[in-house]
Formats: sequence, structure tokens, C-alpha cells
Amino acid sequence: MLYTSPALETLIERLSGLPTIGRKTAQRLALFLLKQPNEYVQGLAMSIGELKQRVRTCSVCANITEDDPCPICRNSKRDRSIICVVEEPNDVLVIERTNEFKGLYHVLGGSLSPLEGIGPEDLKIRELLMRLSPDTGEPVKEIILAMDPNVEGEATTLYLAKLLRPIVDRVSRIARGIPIGSDLEYADDATLSRALEGRTTM
Repeated sequence: MLYTSPALETLIERLSGLPTIGRKTAQRLALFLLKQPNEYVQGLAMSIGELKQRVRTCSVCANITEDDPCPICRNSKRDRSIICVVEEPNDVLVIERTNEFKGLYHVLGGSLSPLEGIGPEDLKIRELLMRLSPDTGEPVKEIILAMDPNVEGEATTLYLAKLLRPIVDRVSRIARGIPIGSDLEYADDATLSRALEGRTTM
């Protein structure tokens, strides 16, 4: 499509490069921004600039933070004997929203994917093992593996479980099963199988 404004076309191209944003959505966003006051657009641009300047990776858990170590790692009230291992920083946000987990985190920065050339050396696995060293302070008693329920997540879970079992007292994984509010008849076989495996005593 030919736009009468090269600046508009450039913005649409940039926006369409964002995750889950197709060209039509990018066009709507660009036209929305065009209608906004200068203060709004300049504030948005400034926020994006500050994001890149101020946000970094925590040197302990690899979560995103502005202060190093991050507030979770610095919090003395967190249970330091439990570490929940996740793939990406947004997984930390999801788990924190539940207000159920009171331990620490470790962000791998992805999952094992041989097809994409991502192996163990490309993830923050070495850093995780360093945190489990006996001379790092309070011993870690449990590692919770909270990977995405897909092929890559499953491969990462199995790899880490095998690696960590000789080092940590307990290696567990988050339960998977039927979501609340759904019907059994609509559950796929794999989900139903996981739900049966992860059943609990009432």
C-alpha cells in the first residue's frame, strides 16, 4: 500500500515488528498516535527511551530490574531455600500476581530448542548452578521448574530435572491440568492426562 507520508509508513513498519502486532493493527496504532496531542506522543517516546536506559538484568536471578540486585532478590522476607525457575521475565510477573509464591526466582532467558540452535550454553543454566553452590549462603532445598507447557518447555524441564536432582534435595514442577471454569469434555488428551497424574488428596 502506498502512503502519502513516509513517516507514517516507517512507523507502521516498526510497529508491525512488535510481537502479536500485524500490519492492520500497526496501521490503526499509527493513525491513533497521529491524532494524539504532541505531549502524549512525546511522553510515549520518552518512556520507551527510559526503558532502554534504565532497565537491566538482575545479576542474581536475571529478571528485569532498575536496581541490581532486583527487589525480589534483596527482600529478606523471601524464602531463600526455594527457587522457581522460569523461561522469561514475564513468567515472574504472572507468578507474582498470584501472591502465592514467597521464594526466589531464576530466569533462564528462553528454553532449549535444537531447531532454533538454542542449547544449554545459551541459557542461564550455569548461573543457576552457581547459585546452588554450598558457599553462596543459605542452602537451596527445592527447585520448582515452571516452564511453558510445550515441546521446548518439556525438553528444558527434563534436562534441568536430570541436572539438578543430584544437587538439590527436591526438584518439582508446577502442576498442569484442567483450568477452573472449563468443562472436561473440551480438555485435550494431554491436558487430561497431566491432570490425572497431578491429582491431589482431598
